[in-house]
Amino acid sequence: MAKKSPGLTKRNGYWHINKVVKGKRIYESTGSSDLEEAERYLAKRVNEIRGQLIYGERKTYTFIEAATKYLQIAEKKSLDRDAVSLKAAVPFIGELSLERIHMGTLETFIAARRKAGLKDVTINRDLAIIKRVLTLAARLWRDELGNAWLHEPPLLPMLKSDSRKPYPISHEEEQRLLMELPEHLKSMVMFALHTGLRETELTRLRWSEEDQQQGIFILPGERVKNGQDRIVPLNSVAQAIIEQQRGLHAVYVFTYKGEPVQRLNGHAWRKARTRAELEQCRVHDLRHTFGRRLRAVGVSFESRQDLLGHKSKRITDHYCQAEIAELKMAVERLCDSQ
Repeated sequence: MAKKSPGLTKRNGYWHINKVVKGKRIYESTGSSDLEEAERYLAKRVNEIRGQLIYGERKTYTFIEAATKYLQIAEKKSLDRDAVSLKAAVPFIGELSLERIHMGTLETFIAARRKAGLKDVTINRDLAIIKRVLTLAARLWRDELGNAWLHEPPLLPMLKSDSRKPYPISHEEEQRLLMELPEHLKSMVMFALHTGLRETELTRLRWSEEDQQQGIFILPGERVKNGQDRIVPLNSVAQAIIEQQRGLHAVYVFTYKGEPVQRLNGHAWRKARTRAELEQCRVHDLRHTFGRRLRAVGVSFESRQDLLGHKSKRITDHYCQAEIAELKMAVERLCDSQ
């Protein structure tokens, strides 16, 4: 059996390093239970430390290391969406060093996303989060010697947007769609059409956010796109949907088989949309429909902004009773129009 190098200790089945190199202590796991592999990892780390201390070399980090760090420390409302983008990018650039990532090395990733049927506007979201990770690596993250993970972030221009126009649906199209949806999604779609909630606001709606006495939900700013608390007044249709959901789950309003619904835009939604001959309708179009219908029944621009959760100074943290009453009357007009 080969003699192990000084500084290697086996704990819980894995080899760990505890070694001082040029006054710098390396104290970490090799991530391996195999001695030969652990020896190679130790040699690599020793050479890295010597290169940094003696020759001023910068430690090299891979994109998967940077992506992992980002997901561990990020505190964002869109963290789930960011994780999806990073997971999609890792097979293409995960093993590349941060210095090797640029638009040229991202070409295969972009081509694969387009081949999968994704629009450029969606791919731009992926590029934006990749750019965010690289920017943090260059401007914020430091190694044990105080060096930046990346010398300078690359320029990653966004693709030309191919976003299409919104498609608010008619009442007749609404009925066609609802007839094809399973019951749990039917309730969510109806609620979206009468409240204008975004998909994540809808799927994460909690009972703790309900003010039952006033007939409203108050979404905290950390879950709203513009960062402001959002008032969601319930008209008679929305209130009836809430009563149907009450008692089904202790935390979340919308559930399926005892678990919170993770997303509205899933296979069941897409299949129902196809059967209803509404392939052009996307989940976000429910929100456009809500806004269009408010305008059609004469709701003022200011009230529409408030009801859609756009940034506004009209609604304060005190939630004036008169303002809430005004908004509730506005959404009730949608019921009267049907």
